Amino acid sequence: MRPSPRLLAALALLPLALTACGGGGSSGTPAAPPSIAPASADNRPVKNGGTLNVALNADPDALDPSISTTLVGREVFASMCEKLYDIDAQSTLVPQLAAALPEISDDGEEVTIKLREGVTFNDGTAFDAEAVKKSLDRHRTWEKSARQADLEAVSEVSVVDPATVRLKLKRAFTPLTAQLADRAGMIMSPKALDAGEDNFGASPVCVGPFTFVSRTSGSQIALEKSAGYYDAAKVKLDKLVYKIIVDPNVRAANLKSGDVQVADQLATTTVKGVQSDPNLSVVSGGGLGYYGITINTGNATGSTDKPGAVNTALAKSPQLREAFELALDRDLINKTVYNGLYEADCFPVPLDSPYRAKDLQCPKRDLAKAKQLVQASGVPTPVPVTLTSPNDAVNQRLAQVVQQMAKEAGFNVSVQTAEFVTALEQGKSGKFDVLLNGWSGRVDPDGNLTNLVTSRGSNNYSGMSDPGIDDPIKQAAAESDPAKRAELYAEAMKKAAELRGVLYLYHNKYYLGMSKTVAGVQYFKDGLPRFVTAGFAA
Repeated sequence: MRPSPRLLAALALLPLALTACGGGGSSGTPAAPPSIAPASADNRPVKNGGTLNVALNADPDALDPSISTTLVGREVFASMCEKLYDIDAQSTLVPQLAAALPEISDDGEEVTIKLREGVTFNDGTAFDAEAVKKSLDRHRTWEKSARQADLEAVSEVSVVDPATVRLKLKRAFTPLTAQLADRAGMIMSPKALDAGEDNFGASPVCVGPFTFVSRTSGSQIALEKSAGYYDAAKVKLDKLVYKIIVDPNVRAANLKSGDVQVADQLATTTVKGVQSDPNLSVVSGGGLGYYGITINTGNATGSTDKPGAVNTALAKSPQLREAFELALDRDLINKTVYNGLYEADCFPVPLDSPYRAKDLQCPKRDLAKAKQLVQASGVPTPVPVTLTSPNDAVNQRLAQVVQQMAKEAGFNVSVQTAEFVTALEQGKSGKFDVLLNGWSGRVDPDGNLTNLVTSRGSNNYSGMSDPGIDDPIKQAAAESDPAKRAELYAEAMKKAAELRGVLYLYHNKYYLGMSKTVAGVQYFKDGLPRFVTAGFAA
């Protein structure tokens, strides 16, 4: 179905400030930029020294791996908090603080991990099995931890010897290595944990190429080269400063002026303008995650609490949730808001994932059916919906497009904006009707599902709770055959699509803008710029 002329006219009248730094095609929609190379293609030699200023698009939440939930937080952690495992340029799981991939028992319920030896934390404390146990136990048992679901399958962590830990599992759990390649596998200095207690994030200490120096909330986070890093010869920069620049146009402008040398998550409306600058380049990463509209269907008192009744029109009516989805045109949203640089989709697992079943189909916009469902619901029109959006310009643009599309089907969407972290807090606590939010994505599909759509998951802001979702996801996690896992995930995702607690819109690519004087940056599908080998070109 083609977009209605009325809708196109309405979208054309929305604020166009976001396109100020981009170019436009003859159709009025900026053309997609030419091929963007991965950062790993830049192998120029790098000289020692210097301070690299990196613009982040939001202020991270607490720099505590146990409680952090933001992508920008993960970006900072990538420079100062190493994990047991990581991914490489091919998205293959590789050892980081572990010395090898884990040894798994025949029944899958015992996992033995050998650790790097001769490693110290950035405060000089020895990295050993006792330290690993302390961090893993904190991640999985601390009442405030957001990692509990990640490590829920682990029943016990034991020290075999100073360089070996063993994890006893409640059941076979295939995604464990992938979980340990993210925040659940970050190991914190036991000395810093003892000193900081619950406030570790105020002065975090891990193993990493850079060590934490200071943080000014809403302004910047400063790191410096770690003298005791086990692979210090690789590290060229003296300092790394993350600057918080929320406005995408300002972020691009600061990159062009040289105030920052790297800018993360360029708005798609600024990509072409950055590319056209002879002193700058753009590299692409990401694609594992998604963005969408979360509808509060049962999050009455908090995402980890028992689901309860939510007194909103969409929460009470599956018909209205279906109508709301059918009012949306994902392809047009991608073109209108993101210059066609993302990948429209209605499921949380990427289209190129080996765990993505081929029969998963997305509904096209069907305004006639949407209107019929609204009328059949018996709710007086226009149906009120309050949409909470992060307060950056791109999210506000998306909110306005959703508002106009839904209006044609009989919804009256009012938009409320909030600081990014505040919006996440509202999502977690259930203090919202409809929320724009996303997930940066994980290599194993379990990381895009378990904590986000299963009952009482900490990031299940919708409050969905259904055995048709929970059971196949749990079964898939215990299954080692990728084809069988794909079938089970498809079953769960189809059920979640019926409940419509989340209306997925697209898989977002990330675009990293860089001065051409910068080399050695690694940028993979997880969207985390890695600066361990970065510096200024020799």
